[in-house]
Amino acid sequence: MQVTVQLQEDDSLEGLSESGHRVLMDRSPKVGGQNLGARPMEMLLLGLGGCALIDVILILRKSRQAFSDIRVEIDADRAENIPQVFTRIHLHFLVTAGEIDPSRVERAISLSAEKYCSASKMLDSVAQITHDFEILSG
Repeated sequence: MQVTVQLQEDDSLEGLSESGHRVLMDRSPKVGGQNLGARPMEMLLLGLGGCALIDVILILRKSRQAFSDIRVEIDADRAENIPQVFTRIHLHFLVTAGEIDPSRVERAISLSAEKYCSASKMLDSVAQITHDFEILSG
């Protein structure tokens, strides 16, 4: 896998993925950025969320669990000292479904966290990662 990150004229950063997708990143205005895109550390959490959510979706579909919507909200803490690595990350999955087996949802999330999600496995070496879920009627 190969990606490129390039400085732009407005001092933001443009990332280009190997698959041809572009993403804009920027620094916080507190350190000279213009708030034109997500911060790189936010991108790490977005990647974790995408990785975990794809796993959970595919596992639920494979086990024939129907849902009308699904998302993950991530809350994280960083160390106070540089490098400000993540120290705690919590993933909260929200599954909207008419009828769904909660034990299947829990298993899908556990399989993602413990076996399938590469981002989760990399980040759990520096941060305590926890997860939970709730089922919303719909």
